[in-house]
Amino acid sequence: MDLKIVAVITIFLSFHAEAGGLSYNFYDQSCPQLENIVRVQVQYVSLTDPTTPSALLRLMFHDCQVQGCDASILLDGTKHSEMASSKNFGIRKRDFINFIKSTVEEVCPEQVSCADILVMSAREAVAFSGGPRIDVPLGRRDSWNPPNFTLADVLLPPADIGVDGMLQLLTKKGLSVQESVAILGAHTLGITHCLNLENRAGNSINPGFENTLRLKCPVGSPASKISFVQNDVTSILFDNQYFVNSMNGRGVLKIDAQMPLDSRTRPFVEKFGNDEKAFFQAFSSAFVKLSSSNVLTGNQGVIRRSCNGLMY
Repeated sequence: MDLKIVAVITIFLSFHAEAGGLSYNFYDQSCPQLENIVRVQVQYVSLTDPTTPSALLRLMFHDCQVQGCDASILLDGTKHSEMASSKNFGIRKRDFINFIKSTVEEVCPEQVSCADILVMSAREAVAFSGGPRIDVPLGRRDSWNPPNFTLADVLLPPADIGVDGMLQLLTKKGLSVQESVAILGAHTLGITHCLNLENRAGNSINPGFENTLRLKCPVGSPASKISFVQNDVTSILFDNQYFVNSMNGRGVLKIDAQMPLDSRTRPFVEKFGNDEKAFFQAFSSAFVKLSSSNVLTGNQGVIRRSCNGLMY
């Protein structure tokens, strides 16, 4: 076969494979202003509310964990919505994603999915906080199925998940052990409510820290839903302090405390605690894999005009 014909066929197949899935230039023609709109909005709100980046990052993870990144966590309107799951306690900034969507709709009507806006907002949140700027492929479509809180109950990890459960959960998404440890570095941002520490196992590395947690979060306290502890001393900066704390026995959640004790995860906790650049690289890879797993593309799903309703 003529080499020119082979080249044309290769380009044709490559284009259609990319067009039916995710790509790094998906909106270059249909909405070239998109990246700047999302970046400006996230930066502005993060300046006025420094807790915004941690909220956006957690919002994305909770959406992606339930049937892929499809913006189903943003849907309202029924008592069965994903937000009815107790595992979505403390989720915030859903309305902010809807606000960005309304801004995008004015410029690029019915072109950009809420799912992509949510992923891009989380990406910008990481970068704004001092973390890596992650190049993410786009082209996700939104779910049109009514959300179900029972699915969220099953698929979202419990607050007391251990290393075995964490690895099982994330390797199903295609993450390696190193990437699984890295993605938990997202805990470097934000706080942990005392409610999520009630079933936390002991941490023999640092009994003094255990006592501090018990004092701040006494078991059975009626204030457990509003009281909290900072994840680390730089809780508004995306850095490797989470891993430094974990190595020193100051991991807040059960998984944070267990990882430096497990032979499978300890080498990566130590690596990231000593080398922030290595953490950023592994986190970026994990972020792309998680946000690209089991997504709706092409003719699947819809483009919602409103992120919190089934309008499309």
